[in-house]
Amino acid sequence: MKNILMKNKTFFVAVIALVVMAIIDVSLTYNALGNTLNQLVSMIIIVPPIFILMGLMDVWVPKETVINLMGEQSKFKGMVLAFFLGAFSAGPTVIAFPIAHLMLNKGAKYSNVLFFLFVWSSLKIPIIFYQVTAIGLYLPLIINVTMLCVFIIASLLTKIVFKNKDISLYKEKAHNMSQK
Repeated sequence: MKNILMKNKTFFVAVIALVVMAIIDVSLTYNALGNTLNQLVSMIIIVPPIFILMGLMDVWVPKETVINLMGEQSKFKGMVLAFFLGAFSAGPTVIAFPIAHLMLNKGAKYSNVLFFLFVWSSLKIPIIFYQVTAIGLYLPLIINVTMLCVFIIASLLTKIVFKNKDISLYKEKAHNMSQK
């Protein structure tokens, strides 16, 4: 029983919060449950096609290709490919993590995968176009070039900050998760 509670503590905290909200104001509980249902429907619409595409990518893209394009010896071309994969992506950031997981399993360099996640989360082309149309060219240019520089530096610093043993452990965890 304790193991079930530890694994699902966030769920149980949410249920307790809903019960407290129901005591205080039932309409808040209905509103929260409605929002939860809307989010669940959104995820059901988005997630299955992504996992189907990931399954196809897993089968169609050979490990050697990923190692060649984004692996340890890829140098600059790995970061460029990670940039384009992240910048021209569609969908919420939650979709990027299974893709990053697949990239790690296929032999992509850890810093390239991090760079891909950084770019996906905030430097997508549609977001940049929206920024330019909403507030002009100069501020988005400053913000996005600064973010790109920080992302490049942060990705390159992973070799210094994380030891090879740590990166191997992360990759092993990713591999073990895919085996479950």
